[in-house]
Amino acid sequence: MKTFFEQNATLLLENPELAEAFQKIMTFQKFPKNSILHQSGKICDYMYIITSGVARVFYYKEDKDITCYFAAEQETVTCIDSFIQREKSKYHLEALEDLEVFKITRSDLEKLFESNPKYERFGRLFLEQLYIDLVERIDDLLLKTTQERYNTLLEKKPHLFQRVASKHIASFLGMSAETFSRIRGK
Repeated sequence: MKTFFEQNATLLLENPELAEAFQKIMTFQKFPKNSILHQSGKICDYMYIITSGVARVFYYKEDKDITCYFAAEQETVTCIDSFIQREKSKYHLEALEDLEVFKITRSDLEKLFESNPKYERFGRLFLEQLYIDLVERIDDLLLKTTQERYNTLLEKKPHLFQRVASKHIASFLGMSAETFSRIRGK
């Protein structure tokens, strides 16, 4: 899986003015481990580009904590439902490690995209990648066995297995902690 910068490096390199425009709207911020960057029930106004650390997006169902997304260095994270639709989010966003991020507001991103068709194209390509990632995630959950989901995550993001609690990975993979432990032990 390519990182945010790998996916968009060519476009940013070919358009130094786009890279400069992004630098103007990004704000650097640090969050300690276990910080909640976004709380469900609120509108998410920020997208984060992680420079250091791991974050997750999760929700509660029947008092169970369900992880639906992880992001680490050079990846973006937000509560996309709310960030795009401007409605209250169903999700929480949490720092699993100390985080260093570049933060971009929704309004600054909109203004940037409106200011130049090249920038808007970048936004469209970025959203297309998010869509592809979402479809792959749905396919994993609906069409793959627990073993196949485990293998896919291990192949795409092996670093998570050393940095993230097993319970979060098991939840993300849609399996019990016991099943995760059994598969991991093979």
